[in-house]
Amino acid sequence: MTENTEKLRTITGRVISNKMDKTVSVLIERMIKHSVYGKYIRRSTKLLAHDENNQCQEGDIVSIVSCRPLSKNKSFKLVEIVETAK
Repeated sequence: MTENTEKLRTITGRVISNKMDKTVSVLIERMIKHSVYGKYIRRSTKLLAHDENNQCQEGDIVSIVSCRPLSKNKSFKLVEIVETAK
């Protein structure tokens, strides 16, 4: 898997829920520019990611990578915890 990680989609986001077993909900925020007015707008996406050891806590900044579908809604795996919550 180390050779293919360059090709896979890697995203950084914040954990907003860890209440599920081996699954975390990650909030991805991005800024887009409005096409007419030029103002920057914050858009967000919630993704479910596989956390094998249940090591993430709410508020952690994590890095996730795309993988094969693990369930109906879960197709990302946890790569690393970039920053832990205070």
